[in-house]
Amino acid sequence: MPRFGSRGSGVEVGGEEFTHALFHEVMKSAVYTVYSVFIPRHLHNIATHGKKTFDILNGPSLQFKRFHSCMDENLVCSRTTVDRKYSPQLFSIAPMMDWTDNHYRTLARLISKHAWLYTEMVVAETIVHQSENLDRFLAFSPIQHPVVLQIGGSNLTNLAKAAELANAYSYDEINLNCGCPSGKVAGHGCFGARLMFDPEFVGDAMSAIASNCDVPVSVKCRIGVDDRDSYDELCNFIHTVSSRSPTKHFIIHARKALLNGLSPAANRKVPPLKYEYYFALLRDFPEICFTINGGITCIDQINAALREGANGVMVGRAAYNNPWNTLGHVDSEVYGASSSNLSRRQILEKYQMYGDSELGKYGPSKPSVRQMVKPLLNLFHSEPGNGLWKRKADTALRHCTTIKSFLEETLDAIPDSVLDSTLPRNPSIGEGGFAGINSLLPPPYRSCEKQALSIIGT
Repeated sequence: MPRFGSRGSGVEVGGEEFTHALFHEVMKSAVYTVYSVFIPRHLHNIATHGKKTFDILNGPSLQFKRFHSCMDENLVCSRTTVDRKYSPQLFSIAPMMDWTDNHYRTLARLISKHAWLYTEMVVAETIVHQSENLDRFLAFSPIQHPVVLQIGGSNLTNLAKAAELANAYSYDEINLNCGCPSGKVAGHGCFGARLMFDPEFVGDAMSAIASNCDVPVSVKCRIGVDDRDSYDELCNFIHTVSSRSPTKHFIIHARKALLNGLSPAANRKVPPLKYEYYFALLRDFPEICFTINGGITCIDQINAALREGANGVMVGRAAYNNPWNTLGHVDSEVYGASSSNLSRRQILEKYQMYGDSELGKYGPSKPSVRQMVKPLLNLFHSEPGNGLWKRKADTALRHCTTIKSFLEETLDAIPDSVLDSTLPRNPSIGEGGFAGINSLLPPPYRSCEKQALSIIGT
């Protein structure tokens, strides 16, 4: 008798390679008008920005004892509009190329009901030029809400058109990538972190994006680029973008980006973290919502940042490399809500139904079993049997044709005690490293306008 389903109802990538998406059908009648309850000032994006169209003309059959009989139809990808409100964006999972795909996001949502999910970056030109195949990369399971689409690009017309096309898919926010240091992003096409050199353009781009969608817009950026890394230069970027557009949410990776001589992986480690810049932004731009990103790996650090006043916290590699222990505590420890109380066996049963429904959906091996299994490979991080399970997984992936057969062949490596246990309460391990941060803040920012008014007043 197979162990999978026998009881109970149960590797961040550097960004060097970005996916050129293929997309399918445009449903302009499916316009989604979610007014996210991020926090009141985040709603400013919608409330103060009139909708206007940007001119784009120029330019398989095991019967699980307690699960299979009631398959969750919401796991099937679709464009179903979901009219609901969400928890504030206190915790989010960073957009990571080749990692935060549709399949990982489905797994993440099975573990956490409240975490905000971000897509991989999708290039605006890809959306525009492959508009006949939009579903393959833009469609997602309704259970994924709240979910944010991140786009990349440096052409106003294409960014506007991409936002218009994506609007039919009911994302809860659209985010512009202004932080990726990869040469293929920051060099080719001059977008990603390089956009921080031109805050006026970013402001205009955000205005164009906001004009062509019905959801809030946001920017993800670094604290600086190359030698343009002073606190005032960061403030000038925030001030300019927010003044020229309805952008009232910025995700701040608290390291600068070095565009020459460092790989994307090194750019996540070598430039020092300057959390003081982030907390100074909270002081100097109280009307704007800021999410902190970079170097945060556990629930205690997340809650420490929130206690110090952070509006939200974004976590990257820790949420992918150890999803059970990171995401499993988000609902209860960050949001103060009840957790799903699902065991890993139950999560795998649900994911198997989703995965086998997706195999070959867009052609032979598109997606493949390997692609569908990839998000599962860290589910037993540091648990007994994890090493053996990964070795069995490597062998099984060479011949298994369904997720069900893969799990049946590999899960005997994991003890039942691991498969069937639910998460205990997260033990506190300290203050998280943000105590006393306010004593390190740089001097307050004074915009050029404020400086001019001060001179006139004297």
